[in-house]
Amino acid sequence: MSKAAEIDIVSVSKVYGSTTAVHSISLKIPSGSYCCFLGPSGCGKTSTLRMIAGHESISSGDIRLGNTVVTDFPPAKRGTAMMFQSYALFPHLDLVDNVAFSLKMKGVEKEERRAKALEMLKLMQMEPYANRRPAQLSGGQQQRVALARALITDPEALLLDEPLSALDPFLKIRMRAELKKLQKSLGITFVHVTHSQEEAMALADIIVIMNDGKIEQAASPREVFERPATAFVARFMGDHNVLTGRVVESGGGKVTLEVAEGQKFIVAGPEQQAGAPIDIGVRTDRVRIAEATDKALGFNGIVSNVEYRGSSVKITVIGAGSEDFTVIATDADYFAKPVSVGDAVSLSWALEDAVLLGRMAA
Repeated sequence: MSKAAEIDIVSVSKVYGSTTAVHSISLKIPSGSYCCFLGPSGCGKTSTLRMIAGHESISSGDIRLGNTVVTDFPPAKRGTAMMFQSYALFPHLDLVDNVAFSLKMKGVEKEERRAKALEMLKLMQMEPYANRRPAQLSGGQQQRVALARALITDPEALLLDEPLSALDPFLKIRMRAELKKLQKSLGITFVHVTHSQEEAMALADIIVIMNDGKIEQAASPREVFERPATAFVARFMGDHNVLTGRVVESGGGKVTLEVAEGQKFIVAGPEQQAGAPIDIGVRTDRVRIAEATDKALGFNGIVSNVEYRGSSVKITVIGAGSEDFTVIATDADYFAKPVSVGDAVSLSWALEDAVLLGRMAA
């Protein structure tokens, strides 16, 4: 396999008519890493992937692969390979000819390209099916063939557009493990677009969270989970509650905010300007149903929903200006002291389980 390339995205924008799909984003994807672009539909993640691949023109900015600026290169000259969501296999060709197709286009001799295609099918554990047609395969098998076809060109980076979205939940988890193993064994850069938080957390070395054409955060899964950069990231990843208010006091490494309902909360953080808008995130799995020893680290609310999830229970509470403040309790904690919809409850958390969230520049 060829060496992996670092991908450097420099102030890249994509404009369609009067709509800006991607707003001047800059990002370095380290060589040999597994990078997941994550975000809601229409956030610009697929447009970014297609610009890296060369399937979409760049309105402004540059893309560098290794030391080469590839902004104006056609897809075949970039050293990248793309695997599409639909797999796009040729129904009339057997698997060997499907996988060897790009080599045929490059004029590689029949014997040589078929031998290389068989080698790739072997890597994907699809060799026994070499003479079959795509219609005779399951979704998971078709995906392996599409991967083999993308990898036969020895790319420096493999680009994957929602590759697992067509699979059933059980197969998704199995293929996730396969993709991770494949990326580690090949050592090339993988860039994978998904709207599944769980998928990104399971696969990525670096998660790039996009919203409205901008990058909200690019960091390791652990950092995104423990220290979301913005209120959007905290809400989108679903592991932090967000409380929004204004700064009423700050100093000594602590900031006090007041929410519209009048309650005050504290969070660790640098000095902030009084009256400035502020968001804090509170870890859902660290909130306790218990009276707070410090009033600024908890509030009273009303239970609006209880969902049993096996090893945990999700409790939703209305209060402190939030319609859906979430508590993830262990099953043991919950059943030792169960609560029901309509109950008044006291919630509390520790200072270290709240994080001061940044704000995106408008």
